[in-house]
Amino acid sequence: MRQSCGRKCLVDARGQRRMGRLIQADRRATLTEITTRYNRGMQQSICEATTCTTLRRMGYNSRRPHQVPLISTTNMKKRLQFAQAHQNWTVEDWKNVAWSDESRFLLRHSDGRVRIWHKQNENMDPSCLVTTVQAGGVMVWEMFSWHTLGPLVPIGHCLNATAYLSVVSDHVHPFMTTMYPSSDGYFQQDNAPCNKARIISNWFLEHDNEFIVLKWPPQSPDLNPIEHLWDVVERELRALDVHPTNLHQLQDAILSIWANISKECFQHLVESMPRRIKAVLKAERGHTQY
Repeated sequence: MRQSCGRKCLVDARGQRRMGRLIQADRRATLTEITTRYNRGMQQSICEATTCTTLRRMGYNSRRPHQVPLISTTNMKKRLQFAQAHQNWTVEDWKNVAWSDESRFLLRHSDGRVRIWHKQNENMDPSCLVTTVQAGGVMVWEMFSWHTLGPLVPIGHCLNATAYLSVVSDHVHPFMTTMYPSSDGYFQQDNAPCNKARIISNWFLEHDNEFIVLKWPPQSPDLNPIEHLWDVVERELRALDVHPTNLHQLQDAILSIWANISKECFQHLVESMPRRIKAVLKAERGHTQY
C-alpha cells in the first residue's frame, strides 16, 4: 500500500519555525505581509492561502487583541515596588486584607461589535442600522475579605469625598473592627480622587490603631480580586430570564446576585493573590504590560 499520497507540504518544519519567528516579531502583520516576508530569500515561494493554512496548522488564529490600559513608567515602578514588598506574603497574610471598589451596572447592555451585510447604497437602510440609547445605570460600592462578603452599598450619583466618608464610617469601620478585632487587618482601596481626599486621609489617621490602609499601586485593577466578582455579577445579570426594566429592579437584581455568590468563589480569588504578585514581577522583568 502507498505510504503517502497527495501534494507535499510546501512549508516543512523548518519553514514553520521561520514563520513562527515572523509572527513573534510582528503580531499585527497582515497575511500579505507575512507571506511577503516569508518568501524573501526562499527558493520556492508560497501564496497567501498556503500561509493561512500553515498558520492554522500551527495553532495561530486572527483575533481582535484584548484592550488593556497604558501604564506609565512611574506607575509601572510603583506596581513593581508593591509586588516586591509583598512577594513573600502567603495566603494567610492575604486573608487579613479587606478589598473594596465601586462599579456601575447599566440597565441596557451593549452586544459589542456587530457585522452586517449590505450593498454600497444600503448603508442607511433601516435594516442595516443599530439603534443606540443613553442607558441609565446603578453605581454600587462593596467590600469583602476571605472570611465573608461585606455590605453592598448603592451610590446615588457619583462617589465624592463626602459620600465616601459616610461609606467609610458607616460600613468600613464596623466591618474591619468586627472581622479583625486584633487590629491586624488591612483595608484596600484604589486611588480614586475621593479616596485620596484630605477628610478621608484624616479619618484613617484617627483610626490607624484599629486597622491599616494598604498602600495600593495606581492602575492596578488586575491585582484587585473584587474585579472578578464584578464580572460574576455582570454575567449573572445577562443570564437572567427576565431582565430588569428600571433602575429599581436592576438594583434589586444586583443585591440578590451579590448575596448569593458562593464562599468558595471569593475565597479562591483571595487565594490567587500570590500568583497575581508573581505575574507582576514576571511581567516587569520581561518589560511587558498586560
